[in-house]
Amino acid sequence: MVRVLVLCLLFATPALARDREVDVELFLAVDVSRSMNPDELEIQRRGYAQALQSDEVIAAILNGMIGNAAITYVEWAGTASQREVVPWTLIESAEDARAFAAQIIAHYDASMRRTSITQALRHAADAFEGNGFSGLRRVIDISGDGPNNQGGLVTAARDAVLARGITINGLPLMTEDALTPTWGIPDLDTYYIRCVIGGPGAFILPVTHWDQFAEAVQRKLVLEIAGNLPARLYRAQSRNLPPYDCEVGEKIWERNRRYLDWP
Repeated sequence: MVRVLVLCLLFATPALARDREVDVELFLAVDVSRSMNPDELEIQRRGYAQALQSDEVIAAILNGMIGNAAITYVEWAGTASQREVVPWTLIESAEDARAFAAQIIAHYDASMRRTSITQALRHAADAFEGNGFSGLRRVIDISGDGPNNQGGLVTAARDAVLARGITINGLPLMTEDALTPTWGIPDLDTYYIRCVIGGPGAFILPVTHWDQFAEAVQRKLVLEIAGNLPARLYRAQSRNLPPYDCEVGEKIWERNRRYLDWP
């Protein structure tokens, strides 16, 4: 009787779902802080949509060891501002890529306050858990037009993410506008190298003009998905470098906050 009961329970219990294997799990973390105007927000979304539908990106996905990728597109700003635009999605065909791109540009949202790279990284790292996929690599692709100014030390968040086996790559937006002299830093590429990115093969790809954006995103996605990085990229190098102030963004915020009514 006991044996019959055990067998019944076994057959009555649904099989545990197994995560879908993919070449890469790619978290696209896109800056939409207040320093980004509406035109720039639209350029970003259209740039990512254009890149994801390109022959080059689709070929990189389909020519992988498994031939697929899991991707999500999330916009971020301050510590409590992470906006999922497209959830984790399996891309294994050109049609999948086009459908993903269509969701990105289905509508446009306003910018949000502050800049917390720290929380963007934490949020991204947590999002890999329980997403239904098992990637040969896990990568956070984070863009931004300024240094961290909220949420604690960005280096602490970076190190915690790297300890989970996740690589962080950067797309520093080094464009200039009226806010740049007040809130920006001239060496944002160096800041990203020293304070934000890390992990096996980590790299940055700076954007200095908005007309370069879509092409830069396309190139970056191909490199991240294919995992075949040329030596001339801006890599994370820690040897023989002078000290760098990774709290520069927080110090800029404290210097300028008296002009604002924000906390």
